[in-house]
Amino acid sequence: MDGDLYDEFGNYIGPELESDDSEGEGGDGDKSPDMGEEEGEGSDDGVAMDTSVVVAGAGHEMAVVLHEDKKYYPTAAEVFGPDVETVVQEEDTQPLTEPIIAPVKKHKFAHTEQELPTTTYEMEYLADLMDNAELIRNVAIAGHLHCGKTCFMDSMLEQTHPDITTREAKDLRYTDTLLTEQERGLSIKATPLSLMMPDPRGKSYLINVFDTPGHVNFSDEVTAAFRLCDGLVLFVDASEGVMMNTERLLKHAVQERLAVTLCINKIDRLILELKLPPTDAYFKLKHIVDEVNSLLSIYSDKEEGSIVSPLLGNVCFASSQYGFCFTLRSFARIYTDAYGGSFSPTEFAKRLWGDIYFNNTKRTFTRKPPSVDAARSFVEFLLEPLYKIFAQTVGDVDTTLPQVLDELGIAMTKTEMRLNIRPLLRLVCQRFFGEHTSFVEMCVQHIPSPVAAAKTKIEHTYTGPVDDELGDSMLACDQEGPLMVHVTKLYPNHDAAVFQALGRVLSGTLYSGQQVRVLGENYTLEDEEDSKIGQVGRLWISEARYQVEISRVPAGNWVLIEGVDQTITKTATITQINDSEDAQIFRPLKFNTQSVIKIAVEPVNPSELPKMLDGLRKVNKSYPLLVTKVEESGEHVVFGTGELYLDCVMHDLRKMYSEIDIKVADPVVAFCETVVETSSLKCFAETPNKKNKLTMISEPLEKGLADDIEGEVVQIAWSKKKIGEFFQSKYDWDLLAARSIWAFGPEATGPNILVDDTLPSEVDKSLLGSVRESIIQGFQWGTREGPLCDEPIRNVKFKILDAVIAGEPIHRGGGQIIPTARRVAYSAFLMATPRLMEPYYFVEVQAPADCVSSVYTVLARRRGHVTQDAPIPGSPLYTIKAFIPAIDSFGFETDLRTHTQGQAFCLSVFHHWQIVPGDPLDKSIVIRPLEPQPAPHLAREFMIKTRRRKGLSEDVSISKFFDDPMLLELARQDVMFNYPM
Repeated sequence: MDGDLYDEFGNYIGPELESDDSEGEGGDGDKSPDMGEEEGEGSDDGVAMDTSVVVAGAGHEMAVVLHEDKKYYPTAAEVFGPDVETVVQEEDTQPLTEPIIAPVKKHKFAHTEQELPTTTYEMEYLADLMDNAELIRNVAIAGHLHCGKTCFMDSMLEQTHPDITTREAKDLRYTDTLLTEQERGLSIKATPLSLMMPDPRGKSYLINVFDTPGHVNFSDEVTAAFRLCDGLVLFVDASEGVMMNTERLLKHAVQERLAVTLCINKIDRLILELKLPPTDAYFKLKHIVDEVNSLLSIYSDKEEGSIVSPLLGNVCFASSQYGFCFTLRSFARIYTDAYGGSFSPTEFAKRLWGDIYFNNTKRTFTRKPPSVDAARSFVEFLLEPLYKIFAQTVGDVDTTLPQVLDELGIAMTKTEMRLNIRPLLRLVCQRFFGEHTSFVEMCVQHIPSPVAAAKTKIEHTYTGPVDDELGDSMLACDQEGPLMVHVTKLYPNHDAAVFQALGRVLSGTLYSGQQVRVLGENYTLEDEEDSKIGQVGRLWISEARYQVEISRVPAGNWVLIEGVDQTITKTATITQINDSEDAQIFRPLKFNTQSVIKIAVEPVNPSELPKMLDGLRKVNKSYPLLVTKVEESGEHVVFGTGELYLDCVMHDLRKMYSEIDIKVADPVVAFCETVVETSSLKCFAETPNKKNKLTMISEPLEKGLADDIEGEVVQIAWSKKKIGEFFQSKYDWDLLAARSIWAFGPEATGPNILVDDTLPSEVDKSLLGSVRESIIQGFQWGTREGPLCDEPIRNVKFKILDAVIAGEPIHRGGGQIIPTARRVAYSAFLMATPRLMEPYYFVEVQAPADCVSSVYTVLARRRGHVTQDAPIPGSPLYTIKAFIPAIDSFGFETDLRTHTQGQAFCLSVFHHWQIVPGDPLDKSIVIRPLEPQPAPHLAREFMIKTRRRKGLSEDVSISKFFDDPMLLELARQDVMFNYPM
């Protein structure tokens, strides 16, 4: 339309204003502003032809208007309105490769279903089942790396989700939701999945299953899963047997007081891969059961119920790849159905394991073999039919297989019979064994419901009393009681912007939109700082790649919670606002390993430091055992359990949480500081005001005591009498000294002890008691950062021998006592022959017999030493067990594979702390750069390089920790030749 103004995109702007060339720069002074004012400089000729005006405002799309060479220019306010900000630029301020309007980024870090898939049950039915806690089982599936846990979850999912075919790809691995998990081929995160499955009688149960990683580096995920579960299904590879992580997980489950069941998986490997005869296969399976039972007898305190056996029904046999699972009872049921139910499957199952034989002549079972070549009943009735099914399908698919399938009552179409061998074998096995009802039956019978397990769970995890109203409600798993939710895991949402908290409702009912109190790990009734009021957003049932939104979750169930993640770092306790003054927290997670590998990180672009800090905060929430801290030098360090763990952490930090380039320093390890002798003289320190004086010595702790403190075998919260009895009976301490223990350090489960060894005749105990807390704080501060290189002190006992305390309270405040207590602890430490400690890994290597010598060679180069090598029963492989220093473990796996042509496979996990050879304070040792040091020089090298990295002085200066009177005493006794001033 004539007289209208349009931009270059064809968008209508407004009416065109008239202009007259003869009137110069504007026909009307009111309507012809000076564009020079708009762009900051005057111009008689108007704006240059290539000048662009970039216009942006609320409710307007950004547009670029190119002005033609006219004498009159309307203002932006006239054209676009008064609220539009106008920026006039002489040239482009961004490269042509960048669009003016950047597209919205779509993050995809995980596999997610776009819509809810079809299931064999309605979601409403599953939600209704959540109200009946007796029909719920909370189960963790755990085992060594690559023993088929995730693949087994696929076969259960195939049973409950008919539209998800687990063989669309070679291996779906449905619970490996992260793209990195699919690329790496192993689980990184523990993934919860709620399924409704029937038992053999057709009764439905809600089975909440946690699929956990098998790699030892990610055992922290297993710990978080165990805390929410009532029972464990331990997966063992039938070919490999009990491996390193199998043993560790079993011990951890017993410590967490979980009911233990066993699933021997991949039994197809015995037939197709190892090609064992049925009798040998039986011995292989029996050896696995016996090995698990021997471990249970070692780790379990109680005898009753601490054994697994196929006869009890808490052992099942499975093949994840071929989609079947059976127990003795389920296999006996197949016989009962085939022969018209003329005998009891339960009674028949009791005769299908052990040294029991079937006498064909008498038609009876006997303990003695009826003939020389008689097979055990397990071999005759279970393994031989299974071997025949495999042999007929693999070897005689075109000749005798149709006849065998007819005898077994398995119907197959012609199309199915033309399948490749593996899919066909999977189909035959699934039709023969049916659904996974035997697995459900095992879980239902041998893993307690949330109601039955409540007493064990609450007594083990809750820090408060269990005899009040709140405790009674949790013990009864009461849906109408006060709300208590235990959160142990945080999962990022699809774009990794916020986290959803996974927890278990232990009492009451959680509603969406409810106001709650979130109690952090540091909350106590005395110090309520670590708590916050929050509002619950939406609630979901987790189904791995999709979620089902619900409005309420009653006690006994798992739930994903939106909106409460801000104040949660690792774990939390959620309770109601009203009447929750007495609520205490659930214990923080207790891990079976430590984060000892350390890397320093910094952004490539220093201006992006805030982004990296935000990313570190988020990645710290995502990994339960990750530790992030800032050193005094200002560098940001990240502690993890191993190389793979830190590699995953850095991937998430770079790609998911910060989206910036980050530089990473070479990995190093955390050290500890200790002493090997008693202090050579009594060390004392005076407070700055010269009114107080503390005297202390240090000495090593008894062997095993530090482990007992860390394992909470003994706790500082116990009564003096109980602590005294423990130390007197187990470590032969004097009863008076045992009852004089003040604190463990650097925290309540720290591996150092502070003892009051003063005599009432020499010291005013009431005055000493008045500064007790200040001395403890100084002791814990000192043991947190030792004097050698600011690393934690370990395995040291500090004794207070004398104390002169000022009578006036103003002269004995914390500001005087705390730094003095720390200083005297340091001097006592330095006078007791200090040493460095380094972490050692336990390594398990699997390799063929001809590669064992190469494994020894690689270990010897890295200060490692072998503790055991033995053949794996029923397998051509050897297992080599060894110890290796963590600092020498970087690149060990690559080195091992290079020397064995890729035939060796290893896993390593933190095992213990060991003293580094050499004296770290020996100044006669010269450290030459870029040269490997001999063993006696290592302690000195580690200390100096750690101090350099942290920005500390080159060597330890005792004048920093010793008062002048103390230095004079040292000079008099001539014991300072080893220490620089």
